[in-house]
Amino acid sequence: MIRLLPLLLATPTMADPQFENHSTALGGHSYTGGWEHFVGGGIAVFDCNDDTLPDIFAAGGETPAKLFINQDNFTFKTGDITEITNVTGAYPLDINNDSILDLFIMRVGQNELQMGLGDCRFARGPELPPRDDWTTAFTAWWDHHGLTMAIGNYVNRADPDGPFGACDNNYLIREDGIHPLTPGYCPLSMLAANDARGRPTLRISNDRHYYVRGGHEQMWDITEQRFLGPEDGWENVSLWGMGIASRDLTGDGKDEVMLTSMGDQLMQLANPDGTYSAAPFSIGTYAQRPHTGDDGRPSTGWHAEFGDIDNDGRPDLFIAKGNVDQMPGLAMQDPNNLLMQNADGTFRETAATAGIATTERSRGAALADFDNDGRLDLVVMNRRAPMELYRNSTPDTGNWLRINLTHDGPNTQAIGAQVRVNDQRQQKTVGGGHAGGQALPLHFGLGDASQAEIKVTWPNGETTSHNAKANQTITLTQP
Repeated sequence: MIRLLPLLLATPTMADPQFENHSTALGGHSYTGGWEHFVGGGIAVFDCNDDTLPDIFAAGGETPAKLFINQDNFTFKTGDITEITNVTGAYPLDINNDSILDLFIMRVGQNELQMGLGDCRFARGPELPPRDDWTTAFTAWWDHHGLTMAIGNYVNRADPDGPFGACDNNYLIREDGIHPLTPGYCPLSMLAANDARGRPTLRISNDRHYYVRGGHEQMWDITEQRFLGPEDGWENVSLWGMGIASRDLTGDGKDEVMLTSMGDQLMQLANPDGTYSAAPFSIGTYAQRPHTGDDGRPSTGWHAEFGDIDNDGRPDLFIAKGNVDQMPGLAMQDPNNLLMQNADGTFRETAATAGIATTERSRGAALADFDNDGRLDLVVMNRRAPMELYRNSTPDTGNWLRINLTHDGPNTQAIGAQVRVNDQRQQKTVGGGHAGGQALPLHFGLGDASQAEIKVTWPNGETTSHNAKANQTITLTQP
């Protein structure tokens, strides 16, 4: 049964989305390389010069990664950053608590920190433990240990019996050292967030193509430092895990979770007892085959992200699609999905009419307001094809609100906070998606509402309440 938000049933229907293609602004950058770059291709979106315009760090694989600095009106200039190759993706976060965003850069080989200096300038950061891993997943959180960074590694390239059954080990980096996180089942996405139990948990989405058997999706309780099992109500699920998206779709304070894969894209609904169950097929999010063309083979999903495209108060869902390379059992012409949420909680496909149903081998992506007009735009990374950038030109969209969270101490971005706006809720996290994420204010569509009631539960459990008018960005600081 699909649960509904009663308030949303009264929200007027908005127009189907429309997008304008501005891809030339990114100069044809693409994600290239052989087998080690079949996966990855992430995008990090963040404001690196405090001008309120989102900037882009784009992985390149064998091509050097690039920094694109937003000049407004969908123009970008290339930023000056150390030439880095073999980059699979990156995540922005404030590692050293100086209120300037840094980058954790995932690579085939030694991972790297680029520390923000302000004004979109970066310097190579402290040396990470010397390793030659194939890193494909990342997430981070703050707790009593301080900052914890979780690193997910794919196939162990040095294993002579590989690649099948040769998944590498994952590990945690904390102030007190490096801690193995085993077993590893070839993760392609990680996300630390409160789970359906309301507890901080590390979710790991794994690729059964290489673990073959014996593996499954994983949940690791951050407080108890252990993997969940049947005794916790966690049922093992095995899929070709590629990406994770998390959002409370029902207003019950628990996030639903989208898991991309080859074939079905699995939506897990959060249950009142703290467990998960698969969403009914009728919800419209399984997106198991191409929605355009005549290729009936299964789709391959990568980056997934929730965002309110038309600001009607209902989160929508973008999924990047594309064949791994030339896998014959899967669709070659595999258009990206833009699934708009209906008032009854189901989703409808709109990518083709919106103008974004391209069929390149897409990987990473991001929904972000690149021109500060209150509508979420779209950037997509493609493998061996130019990146795509689209301006959201949907007419008659609803009101909106953006909330920026800060803290005058460790964890300056208030990672782990939960924000409720009217009947919607989002968590502030680092991680998820496929090989990239964003560090931007949380975006809420408000529909016809001109005012918003805001409740923030800060990482330390303290709560504050606020009121704000629509159509602005506000900054809230943890007391």
